[in-house]
Formats: sequence, structure tokens, C-alpha cells
Amino acid sequence: MEKSRPEVMTATDQERLDALCINTIRTLAMDAVEKAQSGHPGMPMGAAAMAYVLWTEFLRHNPRHPAWANRDRFVLSAGHGSMLLYALLHLTGYDLSLEDLRQFRQWGSKTPGHPEHGVAPGVEATTGPLGQGFANGVGMAIAERWLAAYFNRPSHAIVDHFTYAIVSDGDLMEGVASEAASLAGHLRLGKLIYLYDDNHITIEGGTDLAFTENVAARFEAYGWHVQKVSDGNDLKAIAQALARAQAETTRPSLIQVRTHIAFGSPNKQDTAGAHGAALGAEEVRLTKQALGWPTEPAFYIPDEAQEHFRSAVHQGQDHETAWQSRFDSYAAAFPDLARQWSQFMRRELSAGWDKALAELQFPEGGLATRQASGKVLNAIAAAVPNLIGGSGDLAPSTDTLFKGSQDFHVSPTGRNLRFGVREHGMAAILNGLALHGGVRPFGATFLVFSDYMRPAIRVAALTRLPVVYVFTHDSIGLGEDGPTHQPVEHLAALRAIPRLTVIRPADAAETAVAWKVALERNTGPVALVLTRQKVPTLDRGRYAPAELAAKGAYVLADAEAKPLRLLLLATGSEVSLALGAKKALEEKGIGTRVVSMPSWELFGEQPRSYRDQVLPPAVPARLAIEAGATQGWREFVGDQGDVLGIDEFGASAPAGVLFEKYGFTVENVVARALALLR
Repeated sequence: MEKSRPEVMTATDQERLDALCINTIRTLAMDAVEKAQSGHPGMPMGAAAMAYVLWTEFLRHNPRHPAWANRDRFVLSAGHGSMLLYALLHLTGYDLSLEDLRQFRQWGSKTPGHPEHGVAPGVEATTGPLGQGFANGVGMAIAERWLAAYFNRPSHAIVDHFTYAIVSDGDLMEGVASEAASLAGHLRLGKLIYLYDDNHITIEGGTDLAFTENVAARFEAYGWHVQKVSDGNDLKAIAQALARAQAETTRPSLIQVRTHIAFGSPNKQDTAGAHGAALGAEEVRLTKQALGWPTEPAFYIPDEAQEHFRSAVHQGQDHETAWQSRFDSYAAAFPDLARQWSQFMRRELSAGWDKALAELQFPEGGLATRQASGKVLNAIAAAVPNLIGGSGDLAPSTDTLFKGSQDFHVSPTGRNLRFGVREHGMAAILNGLALHGGVRPFGATFLVFSDYMRPAIRVAALTRLPVVYVFTHDSIGLGEDGPTHQPVEHLAALRAIPRLTVIRPADAAETAVAWKVALERNTGPVALVLTRQKVPTLDRGRYAPAELAAKGAYVLADAEAKPLRLLLLATGSEVSLALGAKKALEEKGIGTRVVSMPSWELFGEQPRSYRDQVLPPAVPARLAIEAGATQGWREFVGDQGDVLGIDEFGASAPAGVLFEKYGFTVENVVARALALLR
């Protein structure tokens, strides 16, 4: 049975215990990296003291219930120092064993090289790509504020926690962190507190090789509350800085702590050699001697240190018990809100939430799918009240404003997030919103700028986060803005990301289905790819129902002439082109089927029998039509098929002219089809 911490302890005893606990973190990191012969020992050794203060004196968490809703969030943005986090998780009582630490960076272990959300309990965010975790924390702080404003009532605060992170020099060099920091200062996120591990070392050497700016002045200019701690081992100064940061409610806080990478190592402290490689057996031995630590056994944890760290279990249970008591009182006073809280946190949608979709009416004359998306977004707004998001300064173009809702920076319950021209930061902040839980985030920009968002999209897919991306202006149909803004390779690039579902709807009705899929899908992110230009609203009395788009591909219009000789596969605005070509081919007696194929990923999830029904193996004459790179289409058209696409950059001209010049005409489709049949 674990013993409680003594209530009275002399300063000398406390200092000795503190040093014991901090050195336990340091030596666990050294030993794990040494055993793996891979990793980053220096950062955990240097940052151990400030992490110890945060985790034992300030962080409210429950190791026995890592998903407790009102816990403080902690992000190790400097994910290369993952052993710092793993050591803390093990020592404070999470379900991460000492054997898991011994299996650091090994196949199937719970301790991968960089922290992965969902692999080890207590890891709040997948980090490692520098700057991403920094921005994730901003998203978490936004979510906390929004949920607090939505749910809390006088004398009933069920959402009230801080978001902490440890960030590195590398994080602060990355542009994504700068974007997120600028927005956090603008939003005055007072419950966001970052410890900056200012160790002056990067992989190549000292930070003075490339990073000599005044970080404190930069963050003050962003609107942050900035403090400096000159000695990273001064526990009292670190604690005082954290307390002041908690008391600062109108600005996010950065605490710049001067640390020493590989602290205690006689030969590698303050050197780049300690950044990304094991210290070596001899240096580990010398470092342990310098720290007054037994050289054997490896992974040694003193009983006294273990007991002190494990007090987090009792404290965490006390924190959650007290919160649960408050929540029970809240539920009694506000039962409807309490039910909604539970629903939000489980990522559930209300029964019948999609009723408004069935009632939507779209103009017969046609509509750009971006405009259809805007109609859908506002139609479902009331039924999905925790759907929040915005764009990279493109709301009028992407049609992603909630009408009747305020902006978040004006009102904390506002659902319109103004990200500014910050696509890098926006994408990573969306991940933080999703990681926090309780809200359903989306972000919007032109498809061509998905390149700016790609690192965060990749992490969202890796982590299976339910983020929705609204990408508009999806092809050369963008028109006169020219090749700098016309996406060509972007669909192929997005489709290459595992676990990302890409949907390019053909018309307004398919757009509504795409949104339904996106909100009901909790297994990963979804990208909606939408047109700038108007596309026809397909006559669903004549063609197959749009609901079939949820299968990824379906027979929109089957052959009239027999036998079936040709398949036309198309996505987005090119579907109506395929229908026009089908009519011309049928007039020539050629049985032609048009397959609308909005999502390769959704189609790939269907049983083989359905896929063969839509794309019969006995019909090899297949022509895919898409105004983008042809890469990937061979999987569906085969060696005997053809692809009408664009494998070069666009040009500046009206959209109609561009489609004609690049061969997206009925006449050219018919000619390509006839060539296939010959």
C-alpha cells in the first residue's frame, strides 16, 4: 500500500527529496536511450527540474483516469524529449510500466520515439514535428474557453483548467508556432502557460548559429506575459513563475527557463552531441557518478522518489472526486446542459441532427459546391451546436461563416474563429481543438493552400482526429488568378495521406452528403474539396440519389444502349461533363455508364462485390475525368483505360477558356472515349 507524503518536512529533507526525484527522471531518460541506442537524452536531463515542479505542484491530473474531462492539459511540444514525458507518466502512476520504458523505441511498444496520442495513456498530443505541439496547445486553450462559456453557470463551473506545454528552441523557430503564438496573444488566452526550455542547443550546434533573436521581446510583442528564470534548477523560482502565470488571466504566458542540455554529464552537457544520440555507456556511468547516483542497476527508481511521485494518484482522485461532486450539483440544476456536455465529450450527434439536410433546397440552375457547403453549414448549425471553425482570412470565398453567431474573439461562445492569414497555425490549432474534446472543429482555405497545412493534416490522420477541412477553389476553374492559385497536384497529395478521407462532390446534393459523412466519421479527418464555379444541380429524379455518394462511388447514370461498353469515371465539376459526353456517346449507340466517384477512400471501404458492381471487371474501356493530376487513377481505369487530367500547371484566363484549352469539353471526352473503344 502506498504511503502518504509526510506533512512536515525540513527544508533540507525537501531539497534532498526534490533532487532525488529530479535525478530519477534524468537517469531513466539516460538509461532508456542507452538501451535503445537511439533517442534524445539531453533535453529530458536539462528540463527535468522544471517538469518536476509543474507535475508535482501545479498540474491537476488523474493518473487513474487520464481522460478526466477537466484535467489540465500538458503538451510536450519538444517531442524529441519523449523520455521526459514517459518517465513522468510512469512515476506518477499512469498505466505505463517500467518494462514499457525499457522497450523505448521498440516495435509494438507504448513508448515510441516521439509521443503519440492514443498509444501511451496520458499523452495528450502527437508531437515531434516541431511547432505542432505549440499550436495544439493554443487549440486546447480555445476549446477550454469556448466550453467554459457554453456550459458554466454562476456557482457552477464544470470547465476550468489550464493548458501547459514545454517548448524548445526548435519549436520557436518553426513558423507554425509563430502563427499560433500571434493568434493566442490576440485572443488573450490567459489559461495558456508554456515553459520554454532555453538550452541554447540544436542538432547542428549552438542556437547562435541561426537563432539570435530576442524571444522575450517577440512574445511580448505578440501580447504574451513573459517571465525569465535564469537557472533551470531553481525550483523555487520556477514555482513562483508558474504561480504568477496562473494569476495572469488576460494574457498567455511564456516562462523562459535557462536550462542546460544533458545536465550533469561531465563531457556532453551543453553540447550538440547530447541532443540526438545516446550518451554512451561510459558517459552514462560518469554522469550517474556526478549526480551521486548508483551506476547499477539501470532504470533504478528509489523507493522514496517513487512514493513521492505516486502521491499524484491520490491527489488526482481527489481532484476528480471534487469535480464530480460539482458536476452532480450542476446536473441537478441544469439536466439538459449536463446531458449535452456528456454528448459533446463522447463526440455524439443528436438524434435527427441531419433532418435539416433532407429539407435543404438547392437552385435548379446550379450552385458552386462551396456555396452549397455554406448552406449546409448554416442549416445544421442549430443541430450541431459544438461545430466551430473558420478560415485563413477567406470566409467570404470559402462560405464558412455561421450566420447569426458572433466571432470567438468578440464572444467566448462565438462559433466563428478568425484565424487570419495563418494556414499553418490554423491546421495545427484545429488538431488541438479536436484533441481537447467537446468541440467539432473545421478549417477552410483554398485547396492550393492545403500545402501550408499538410504537416498538421498528416498528424491529424496519424492520430485519427475528427477534423473537417473545407478546401474550395478546387481546380483550374478558379480562373484568372492563375497557376499560383490553381491546384493541380493537390488532390493526389491529399489522397496519399493514410487515414485522410477526401471527398470531392459533384453538386449541391452530394455536398450535403459529404458534410454528413464528415460529421459522422470519428475515425480520422475529412477533406471536402469544393468548386469556386457554379456546377449544375443534378436532377435526382433522373439520376441516382445523392445519398449513394456516401459509398465513395456509385452509378449515377447507367447505360441505355446495350451492351455496356464504356465507363466514365468523374469527380466534382467534371461529373456534369461526363453526363454530357454520355449523351453524345449513347446517340452513337455506345452503352455508357457514368460513375460519380467523390471519394476513393470511402469507395475502398466498400465490399468487393459492391465495387465490382459499380466498376464491372468485364468492362475494361474506362475513362477517368478529373481536372487535376492523373496520378492514382490507374488503379481504377486499369492498363486499358485512359485518364483525362492535368499534369502541368494552369494559366491565367477565365475558367471556361481554361477548361476548353485543357481538353475538358464534351467533344474531347467523346474523342478520347472512341479512341479507347477502337
